[in-house]
Amino acid sequence: MATDKHLPSVIWAQRNDKLYVTINVEDCQNAVINFENDKLTFSGKGGPDKVNYELTMEFYAEIEPSQSSYALLSRHIPMIIRKKENGAYWPRLLKGTQKVHWLKTDFEKWRDEDDSDVDESKDEAFEDMMKKMGNFNASGAAPEDIQNEEDSDDEDLPDLE
Repeated sequence: MATDKHLPSVIWAQRNDKLYVTINVEDCQNAVINFENDKLTFSGKGGPDKVNYELTMEFYAEIEPSQSSYALLSRHIPMIIRKKENGAYWPRLLKGTQKVHWLKTDFEKWRDEDDSDVDESKDEAFEDMMKKMGNFNASGAAPEDIQNEEDSDDEDLPDLE
């Protein structure tokens, strides 16, 4: 098995007070996600080939690590990251100005800064979902414990006739 580190694909959108960042790694195991004042670090193993992923994103400006959260889902890892300062949209997500191939815009969540007819209920519903799922980073449970829980989907299904 190769020990190479791969970059996951990432999509993002923003509002005046927060960032929506999604790391696209299927069936991620051993995920380690850290929010710092000006960056996000991620490592984990996933995808159909169970490859190792690693990513460090240095943000354009500072964030609030204690108010940022994520959820470890089967197909991706959605995050809500609070900006330290409310106000104008950032001109870009990353500190560096070079274009990176693994980062794309999340057009499902994207809103222009001057959109006045935006339905904010979708944003609130997404944030409520994240709150219900909890912040795995602050839950105190190890990812292995969460992954090994019994699930109703784990039961054997009857044979089809």
